Amino acid sequence: MSAHIIIIDDDRNIRLLYEHELSCEGYQVATASSAAEAIEKASAEPFNLAILDIEMPDMSGLELLGKLRELRPNMPVILNSAYSTYKSDFKSWLADAYVVKSSDIEPLKQTVKEMLSNYGS
Repeated sequence: MSAHIIIIDDDRNIRLLYEHELSCEGYQVATASSAAEAIEKASAEPFNLAILDIEMPDMSGLELLGKLRELRPNMPVILNSAYSTYKSDFKSWLADAYVVKSSDIEPLKQTVKEMLSNYGS
């Protein structure tokens, strides 16, 4: 059975790109466009991994990260942001990995693979 991943990003194009790319890698992919939607889905479904944007309109991704840790303490979370400055924010240390968004999504796909193999998914 393939790993079940949730992509949480307010940018529709990013969600569609990541969903397509990760589906082609054989993963089951769900998406959420807001923190509220992500919390609802993570409460209902046992995801193996979350890919989380930081800058979102309804709630900071760092705040959402804390809520996801409460809901699913063992689910690995990859922070995925266009801004590398968040790496130094101690709240980002709750994440299992940090990938800076770029036009090359290979680093993200490689990190997904590593996280899933490290966490036995």
